[in-house]
This record gives sequence, structure tokens and C-alpha cells, in this order.
Amino acid sequence: MRGKARAALLLLPFLLLMAVFLAGLLCGLVQSLGVVPSLGLTEPTLEYYARLLASPELWRSLGCSLYLSLVSSALAVTGGVVLCAALIFSGKRRGWVMRLLQLPIMLPHVLVALFVMNILSQSGLLARLCYGLGLISGQEGFPDLLFDAHGAGIILGYLWKEIPFVAFFVVDLMSMVSDNLGEAARSLGATPGQAFLRVTLPLSLPAIRDSFLIILAFSFGAYELPFLLGPTSPKALPVAAYLEYLSPDLKNRPEAMAMNGIMLFISLGMAWLYYLLFKSRTRRLQGGADDD
Repeated sequence: MRGKARAALLLLPFLLLMAVFLAGLLCGLVQSLGVVPSLGLTEPTLEYYARLLASPELWRSLGCSLYLSLVSSALAVTGGVVLCAALIFSGKRRGWVMRLLQLPIMLPHVLVALFVMNILSQSGLLARLCYGLGLISGQEGFPDLLFDAHGAGIILGYLWKEIPFVAFFVVDLMSMVSDNLGEAARSLGATPGQAFLRVTLPLSLPAIRDSFLIILAFSFGAYELPFLLGPTSPKALPVAAYLEYLSPDLKNRPEAMAMNGIMLFISLGMAWLYYLLFKSRTRRLQGGADDD
């Protein structure tokens, strides 16, 4: 009995935070249906969702968010796998290297945006270095990577955080496969590259896929980097929702919440896909165990 009471006390902070989160989520969904009693809006309606779905601006913002999240997630997974391979082949899977990889993961996105502006802007450190080396004649000769429609600065900021995350997420499984089945493949005559591409990488795909879905969902809903480094138009959907929420006209609040509702449904779809893939993998593993 004492152990159960201790477990309940340990869970209490988590439950309180979940209650606050779910209350805010429910309040936002209710407001997205046009129910804001303080503004005299009391009748539920889907008008705000219908208006948004008929707006070309929403689709441009949604396309911008999907583009940024898909491109940055795909490049991050590719870079993370390459980094994992380098760590495995070099034997540096422990110690200071892994602690160094944790640093970008822990830093908030606001600081990442500050680093990107100081390093990659046309007056940043890299532009000054190129000018000092005589590679460009002035700051206008340096590529404009920030606030552009292609989101290069945003994607580079995400990569600085997400590549270490993928490597940190995948490297333990990948190293275990390499040390066991990869070693067996090498003992049978495969080169290290062949063992990695034909044995280690395929067996590590579940963890790689999971990391892709995690960073895809996160980057789709994040607004810091798109807000600080993104173009004026089109705005990423989280940025558009945030600016709509800050509008002086409080009657725009339901439309901002409807944007958040659309992002919520898309994120839930990503979470559902993650669940289906996890359930399918678990069923296959249980089937293999039953066959044995």
C-alpha cells in the first residue's frame, strides 16, 4: 500500500501537467467552433473551418509548413544515418563525442535562430570570413539564406538540432546490430561497407523511421524558427495562427484556434501513423517469437 501511495505521489506532477494541457486543448477546440462567451459567441459552428479551407492563404501556409518539415526531416535523417555510420566505423560511440551531440538537442530554438543569424546572414561571421579570404567583394555577394521563400535558414537551423537527435536516437541500435550481425557478415567475407548497407542499415530502419516521424511532427508544429527566420509570405501555418491570435480584433480568435485545430488534426494523423507502424512491428516480432 505504501508503494502505491509513493507511485501516486510521483505521478501527481505529471497528472497535473496533463490536466492543464488537456484543459487548454479542449478550450482551444471549443473556441475553434466559435464558442467564446466573453465575446458574445455562444453557438457552435464550423464556419471558421470552412472559411479557412476555402482560403488560398491557408493552403499556401500549410504547403510551406509541410515543405519545411518534410525537407528538414528527410535531410536530418540522411545526415543522422551518415553520422551514425561515422561513429560506428571510428569506434567513437561513447564518451565526449556523445556528450557533444547532446548539446544542440538541449538548446532552445530561439538560441539556434540567433546562431543562424550571426553565422549565415549577409553580415554574419561566414560572410565576413569569405570577404576576408577574398572570395566575395562585398556582403551582397554572399548568398541570402535568411528570410527567403525556400526557407534555407530555417532548414539549416533544424538540421543543426535534428541531425544529432537522429544520431542519438539510432546509434545504440545500429551499433548493437553492427557488433553482432554486422560482424557475422564481415566474418563471412563482406566488406565493412557491404555489411553496413546490407545488414546494419536495413535492420536499423525501424528506429530511423521512428526518428523521422518524431522530428516531422515536431517541426511541422514548431513556430520559433519560421517566425524568426521565415519569409513575410507565405508564412508557415504555426506563424500564421500565432499572428492571428495576437490580432487586436478579438473576434479573430476563433479563426486562429481553427488554424490550431487543423494543425492538431494533422499532427494526430502523424501520431496515428506512428502507432500503426509500431503496432505492425510489434505484431511481426510476436509472430516471429511464436514461430520459434
